[in-house]
Amino acid sequence: MKKPREVESVIKISFDDNYFIQNLLGENDKHLKIIEDSVGVDIHLKGNTVTIRGDEPGVALTNKLLNQLYSLLKKGYPLYSSDFDNAIRILSHSNSANLQDIFLDTVFISTAKRVITPKNLSQKRYIESIRKNDIVFGIGPAGTGKTYLAMALAINCLNRKEVERIILTRPAVEAGEKLGFLPGDLYEKVNPYLRPLYDAIYDMVDLEKASSLVDRGQIEIAPLAFMRGRTLNRAFVILDEAQNTTSEQMKMFLTRLGQHSKAVITGDITQIDLPAGKVSGLVEAGDILGGVDKIIFKYFSKKDVVRHPLVQDIIKAYEEMEKKDKKRYEGNL
Repeated sequence: MKKPREVESVIKISFDDNYFIQNLLGENDKHLKIIEDSVGVDIHLKGNTVTIRGDEPGVALTNKLLNQLYSLLKKGYPLYSSDFDNAIRILSHSNSANLQDIFLDTVFISTAKRVITPKNLSQKRYIESIRKNDIVFGIGPAGTGKTYLAMALAINCLNRKEVERIILTRPAVEAGEKLGFLPGDLYEKVNPYLRPLYDAIYDMVDLEKASSLVDRGQIEIAPLAFMRGRTLNRAFVILDEAQNTTSEQMKMFLTRLGQHSKAVITGDITQIDLPAGKVSGLVEAGDILGGVDKIIFKYFSKKDVVRHPLVQDIIKAYEEMEKKDKKRYEGNL
C-alpha cells in the first residue's frame, strides 16, 4: 500500500523592516538554510515577502518560527544560528510555546555584554524553579545547561545582594585515575576536578573581578569534603557532579544549608564513577526526597542538549549501544 501523498501548503509572510529581515535571514541566507534543512520546507524571499512551501505541518511550524523570531529581533534580541536550532526544537515539541517568554528571560548579562537566557522550555522551567524554591535538583545529560544556568543565577543574586557568597563544590571522585599518584599537595590534587567550575565563572565574569571575588571569599570553589561541619547562611550553593556523591555525602551537603540560602544540585545519573556497590547519593535523593514539599526535581533529556547538535546524536548512539548490551547480557543469563 502506497503512503498517502502529503498535501502541499504555501504561505506568504510580509515583513515591514528591511534591517530586521536581513538579520532574520542571516548572512547569505544561512538562517533560512537551517530552517529548510531542519523542517523540510522551501523558503524564497522576494522584496519583503517570504514564501514558504512544503507539507502543512512544516509550513505552519516555519510560519510561527519566522514570525516569533522576527518579533524577538524587533525587541532587541540578537539572533545567532544556534537560536534557530533551539527555536525549531522548542516549537516542534510544544505548539503553544512562546519564544519571547523563553529567550527574553534574562538570567545574567556577562562582562562581555553577552546575555545569558534559557534556550528551551526545560531550561525556562528549571530557572523558574530555582527562583521560587530553596532546594532544586537538576538531573540530566551533559550539555543541558544545568550547572551553567545555576551559576548565572548565583552571580545575579550576588550582584543584587540577595546572598553574601556563592559556594561551588564537587565531589573529587577518582574516575580511572588515582589522586594519590597526582603531583603536589591536596589542593593541587583536587584542583583538576574543580577546573570546570572555574571555567564557567571566568566565562561570565572577567578574570580580574572573578579573582577579586574569590580572594574576598564571596566566591568559594572547594571539594565537597570541605563542606563538612559548616552552616551555610546567606549563600547560593551549587553541588555539581552530584551523581558521584555517596549517600552520606549527599545527606551531609543538604544539611549544611542555613538561613536565607539556596542550594542547586546537578548531575547525570548515567555517568556515575563511584566504586561498584556504592549507591549514588543523587539517585537515592530522588527516592527519599521526591515527595518533600518545596524540594524540586527537574529532569532534562537528550533533546534539551544545547551544545553542538552532534552531542544529541552521540548521546543517542551510546543509549542504543547500552540497550543492546543489556539485551545481550540478559540473553546470556
